[in-house]
Amino acid sequence: MLVNQWLRPMNINDYDALLQLWQQTDGISIRTADSRAGVSRYLDRNPGLSFVIERDGELLGSLMAGHDGKRGYLQHLAVASAWRGNGFGRLLVQTCLAALQQQAIDKSHVFVFKTNPGGQAFWQHLGWQQRQDLEVYSYTSGTDLNS
Repeated sequence: MLVNQWLRPMNINDYDALLQLWQQTDGISIRTADSRAGVSRYLDRNPGLSFVIERDGELLGSLMAGHDGKRGYLQHLAVASAWRGNGFGRLLVQTCLAALQQQAIDKSHVFVFKTNPGGQAFWQHLGWQQRQDLEVYSYTSGTDLNS
């Protein structure tokens, strides 16, 4: 397979196909922040860090990446179910991490739902370490609890 030829940076024109892929992927929760405007802001703030795998106009995989100046954050890794097991997820992770390293970001985090054992197994298989030393807390400043 010529997977590297199918890999390219994500852009906002991918949004409709991204949303469809995310909705079909277990372990991904679609929030208000995942609106077209939200994804557009994310991509504008983190140019060249998020990638898709597309073949003949069909979106087969995606991974969003960004950083805060110190740490990278990976979000919404998704591979179409028919294409899993072909190394697409690994390729997307490696590509995003390499792009982050070009911006001097050497440590990255990913948040995985406790109810997503498949996602947990994937990240552990790639050598990512589950953190036991911290808890994640969230705060919503508006009235939309689905932010």
